[in-house]
Amino acid sequence: MDSDTQRVAELAAGRLYLYEPGLQELLDRNLRARRLEFTQDLGSAVAHAEVLFIAVGTPSSTDGSADVSQVMAVAESIAAMAMDRKVVVIKSTVPVGTADRIEGLIRTRTPHDIHVVSNPEFLKEGTALHDFLRPDRVVLGAVNERAVQSVKELYVPFVRSGNPILVMDRRSAEMTKYAANLMLAARISLVNEIANLCERVGADVEHVRRGIGTDNRIGPAFLFAGLGYGGSCFPKDLRALIAAGRSQESRLSLAEAVDLVNQGQRQRFLGKIDRHFGGDLKGRRVAIWGLAFKPGTDDIREAPSITIIQGLLERGALVTAHDPQANETARAVLGGAVKFTEEMYEGLQGAEALILITEWPCFRQPDLALIRRTMKSPVIFDGRNICDPAQVRGLGFKYYGIGRP
Repeated sequence: MDSDTQRVAELAAGRLYLYEPGLQELLDRNLRARRLEFTQDLGSAVAHAEVLFIAVGTPSSTDGSADVSQVMAVAESIAAMAMDRKVVVIKSTVPVGTADRIEGLIRTRTPHDIHVVSNPEFLKEGTALHDFLRPDRVVLGAVNERAVQSVKELYVPFVRSGNPILVMDRRSAEMTKYAANLMLAARISLVNEIANLCERVGADVEHVRRGIGTDNRIGPAFLFAGLGYGGSCFPKDLRALIAAGRSQESRLSLAEAVDLVNQGQRQRFLGKIDRHFGGDLKGRRVAIWGLAFKPGTDDIREAPSITIIQGLLERGALVTAHDPQANETARAVLGGAVKFTEEMYEGLQGAEALILITEWPCFRQPDLALIRRTMKSPVIFDGRNICDPAQVRGLGFKYYGIGRP
């Protein structure tokens, strides 16, 4: 159920409004089998269901805290319409204590037996379907055993290999989501801080990354230097966590630093481009490869590409951009200020710089000889350390990576 008329109509017709590998096939198969239905009628959805998942947005407020007004509104509507026992599952990322608030609200609106379960999601865009079908763990926060069992029954088929269903109190479940995102974001910002120092002292962060990633206590995940994190989760959730800490007089200084480093990484990259061109980008043609905040999605929310492109436009550069999936979502934000191409080499004609921003597989082994012939000047700014510096420099390119001498 959704209140967006156009979205419901498109989904009912089998048209997705976002790109996620494997999702179109799943949608088509279940529509054909009549196992899946889309509606705007909340009353019929509530009447139909034993378990109701609330999965609406929790955007950032002006102070960085999470706005849970949509979650509360849906919960209140469910309470008004429920005529029998229900389990309400909070899938939206919400501040600690929200599930308790929702259950308290519901109890004042209905005499029926309705229990609330916190079930935070840990899906990664680009691999979300895989992550759902084969979760590392399922976290359930609840106080009612019967409600826990109802939700467990839904997840048991996906954890047959032994990955755990962790049951805890609701506040701990809500905190688990925020803590996980802080831990992952911190690794990204930490390796970027190390990369910035590597550039100063002549070390190579790619060697350093492998050197520390093989330590079993650390591991290799989320240790790739680059332009930092983006998307709909890490930036928003870190700011919400920071705001929650301030409201509880428990300042999260490390979380604040993680966010600050992430924002600064994009400005440092723009500084490299400025220095190469002596601060004069007016009228210079640059090509961008990669717009989505990560491979496997068309999501540009908080994407480094937007910050970089807007900075280039402010400096007077002429920007041509290509992304395998995110051209249209980026066009909606950047409009006619940027020329978008459907083919990756098309925007290189006459370009004085190629800027790599998203590490799509198609960018990993490009035709360097063709790039060299096509560009006006052979310069690569590699925001994800995709290229082999020795190889590209050997072909006559000027190369700038992240954390590389």
